Amino acid sequence: MKTCLIVDDSKVIRKVARHILETLEFNVDEAGDGREALERCEANMPDVVLLDWNMPVMSGMEFLKLLRQRGHSDQPKVVFCTTENDMAHIRAALEAGADEYVMKPFDRETLHIKLQLVGVA
Repeated sequence: MKTCLIVDDSKVIRKVARHILETLEFNVDEAGDGREALERCEANMPDVVLLDWNMPVMSGMEFLKLLRQRGHSDQPKVVFCTTENDMAHIRAALEAGADEYVMKPFDRETLHIKLQLVGVA
């Protein structure tokens, strides 16, 4: 079974995403900020990370850069999931190592398509 780490400071978003991912047969873990997410990845690297941009403690972009710099052989796919929708943000995320980008609010079909695009669904 594939694993997904949901990284978002909103409990509501994590709950909605968890429900969708579990219906897609993912094992799901959660983190409330980038620092917590790095700790979770070090303990057990997921297949995919669903990542918010704006969070306290450590932003999604800071997390992504640190994750990619660590050079683990089992790098997860990263799907940014955020309200930031301008091309500059999207380009910056992809250049930093994100594999895909999904806008909030999202639904099951949209998230499933994005996970298929990155090869984990």
